[in-house]
Amino acid sequence: MKTLLSTFAAAIALMGSVNSMAVTKGNGDDWLKKSTKTAVYQLTKAAQTYTPGMNPRSINPDGTVRLAPLRDWTTGFFAGSLWYGYELSGDQNLAAEAKRFTLALDSIQYIKDTHDLGFMLYCSYGNALRLTGDKIYLKPLENGAANLYARFNKKAGVIRSWDFGHWQYPVIIDNMMNLEYLYWAGKEFNKPEWFNAAKTHAVTTMKNHFRKDYSSYHVISYDTLSGKVLQRETHQGLTNESAWARGQAWGLYGYTMSYKDTKDKKFIEQAEHIAAFIMNHPAMPADKIPLWDFDVHNRDRSPRDASAAAVIASALLDLSTQVKDGQKYFKYAEDILKTLSSDEYLAKPGENKFFILKHSVGALLYNSEIDTPLNYADYYFLEALKRYAALKKIDLKTLNQS
Repeated sequence: MKTLLSTFAAAIALMGSVNSMAVTKGNGDDWLKKSTKTAVYQLTKAAQTYTPGMNPRSINPDGTVRLAPLRDWTTGFFAGSLWYGYELSGDQNLAAEAKRFTLALDSIQYIKDTHDLGFMLYCSYGNALRLTGDKIYLKPLENGAANLYARFNKKAGVIRSWDFGHWQYPVIIDNMMNLEYLYWAGKEFNKPEWFNAAKTHAVTTMKNHFRKDYSSYHVISYDTLSGKVLQRETHQGLTNESAWARGQAWGLYGYTMSYKDTKDKKFIEQAEHIAAFIMNHPAMPADKIPLWDFDVHNRDRSPRDASAAAVIASALLDLSTQVKDGQKYFKYAEDILKTLSSDEYLAKPGENKFFILKHSVGALLYNSEIDTPLNYADYYFLEALKRYAALKKIDLKTLNQS
């Protein structure tokens, strides 16, 4: 407990002036140019520093880098970030590094004991295939999707998340993110049962994971014989009934994406309800970077979570294109990106162990990754920058040459 309190106190000290920081408005597209140039530099240096198969995940309290081995749920994000860096810049060196780090993840296709195959394979191999069309990436994607589908329980109507813990059949809100992989794979490999499993999971999750205010629980445990809910708990949030910030972000992103893939109107309605909960929450700071949990009591001293902000920004940009009054979502996402592009959150080139963003939170109650860079914060930040530039019709390659 002393270690937790001391680390928490250090996190508070590091956050310093974040709470009083005004949203950075920037001049024209200067903030976007700054962020993309910084990202490309950091990614280039990181690719030269780290070893494929042991990818940078975060920074430990002692200043060393926490590395993600092949079976780590975050291992695909660095390769995916390299692909986004290439897409944003056109830098062929980044494309070569992205390929090198992606192919090192080949054996993930045989893993069967996790739902995180979407994060691990679709963010890496999926982006590789999308950007290159090289069929070398196809078979691992097919094998991984087959293993993800094998975790679907028809009686409960959900895909099992974890093979550990005290739960009978645990499903976490994070699992909504991995549905994108199955939607795509079902179409790509002519496996309608994969697509339908993803859609069924989204429907079941919408029914059981959400409260009346459209905040979500983190973990739901199911009875595999009856399909009934046994427990509603948290693993990373403050309490079972609190609104863990990144969990709300996963839900927003997942239902926006589910609508885009299925065109089922109930999914876009759910996404808008979740967006309203996030955007109108009284605990949301003025700069729109959420606290690690919306229900913490010491709001003025609690760490922010840039990873949740990055996911929210990317999701809102996507949502803005799916509805008639999407400008409000676009503007909110733009404000988030401007804040994340400020010196408070964006690393200076060469610093931050070559991560792009600062101030994210992994699992605070476990004294794990508090006020640190996280590779998935970088990944969704880059995705959001890409989506923003596309919507604004900004050619980032030209912008960064000016």
